[in-house]
Amino acid sequence: MKLISQLAKEANMPIGTIRFYEKSGLISGMTKKDVTSNRYVYYDDEVTEKLRFIKMAKAVGFTLAEIKQVIDAWYQKELTQASKMEVLDLKLQQIDTKIKELKLMKKQIVRCKSNIENGLSR
Repeated sequence: MKLISQLAKEANMPIGTIRFYEKSGLISGMTKKDVTSNRYVYYDDEVTEKLRFIKMAKAVGFTLAEIKQVIDAWYQKELTQASKMEVLDLKLQQIDTKIKELKLMKKQIVRCKSNIENGLSR
């Protein structure tokens, strides 16, 4: 069991971000009401793993809403391998769509630059 400062160091994440994730329902700590009278929140190793999962998922394009939909089921082994693959395949499709959109935007900007260079722009 660790306090938020220890968790932040292990997960290499700001305390404010951890608190935000907790308020958002992505992770949860626990109080030791039986042991202490303080209101400190303690976190176990699974929370550290979940924070690393969140960080990785965000890095590859998942939104916090998408992460929230699957994180508990993913860690409680409620998702089958096929379900996990489905989640990842859907994200790959979204990324491919975004790449196409960005390529089109790039093409339009290049065309606009060319028009400016050739004096065709107003």
